[in-house]
Amino acid sequence: MSRYQPPCTLTPAIVTQVARIAEAVGRLTARLEAGEGLRLRRVNRIRTIHGSLAIEGNTLSEAQITAILDGRRVIAPPREIQEVRNALLAYDGLTQWRAEEPQDLLAAHGTLMQGLIDDAGMWRHGGVGVMAGAQVIHMAPPANRVSLLMEQLLGWLATTDAHPLIASAVFHYEFEFIHPFSDGNGRMGRLWQTLILSRWNPLFADIPVESLVHAHQPAYYAALQASTDRADAAPFVEFMLDRILDAIALSAPQVAPRITPQVGRLLSVLQGEMSREALQQALGLHDRKSFRERYLKPALAAGLIAMSVPDKPNSRLQRYRLTDPGRAVLAEQQGH
Repeated sequence: MSRYQPPCTLTPAIVTQVARIAEAVGRLTARLEAGEGLRLRRVNRIRTIHGSLAIEGNTLSEAQITAILDGRRVIAPPREIQEVRNALLAYDGLTQWRAEEPQDLLAAHGTLMQGLIDDAGMWRHGGVGVMAGAQVIHMAPPANRVSLLMEQLLGWLATTDAHPLIASAVFHYEFEFIHPFSDGNGRMGRLWQTLILSRWNPLFADIPVESLVHAHQPAYYAALQASTDRADAAPFVEFMLDRILDAIALSAPQVAPRITPQVGRLLSVLQGEMSREALQQALGLHDRKSFRERYLKPALAAGLIAMSVPDKPNSRLQRYRLTDPGRAVLAEQQGH
């Protein structure tokens, strides 16, 4: 039995969230087994990959990731396309890897970072630090200790009786503290937490926790730092449990809004934030009134797009962007 015990205080917030998540998972399982949400599996996988890679600076949209998944050509930086292809393969491998086995973790890193770094699938041989701009906020342990530290951490994972929701988040934090690879530690930590959770309940292979982490990226790094400052994983565990509960709610099957072909076209051309003029040009439309009545207003009313200046609808600085429901509808539309 592993003697290593990562420090983590079992706070009331952690206990409460574990109970809430268990209840939410039970409800979601019943709904999905009834066939109500099978169509969400593909959408959630795309959200997961988009969220995890976006945290690391990948700029590809969910629509572009969908195109790569479908084997369609995407015009984007080759490295970012390679990152997406690797991530698609890595998440497909969740059913094969054993979370407590070092050779499986190394193999997963090799898949995730293939063609991106020279030492993919190997422990790092040099020092690394976590940066916030030009400031080093965490200096990882020396490279000559990585193998032993990971052996201890994986040994703990194999023997712990902690609830998988807690164990997965503790592992994630400890993994990031060790920073065992020269690159790809963030995406690997999130992948391995998903693997641990999916061993507890297979639903987690397709629950987009990573997309919620991306939406709360500053808080993610703040929670990591808080745990390091306190030498206690509890702040990070609390943060991750909150995100897991949010992700389960996001994954629950929803009644898809009925959209017109015009709104569908609007969603398909909306990239980032765009002005009315840019949207009309992208759609090849000249009639401003028709565009507003048939495209813009229905999309806003359905909550599929949002204004950058909502309190001044007629502002000359007004821009429009996709909302989360809009992205979900677009991903499903492109998936079909």
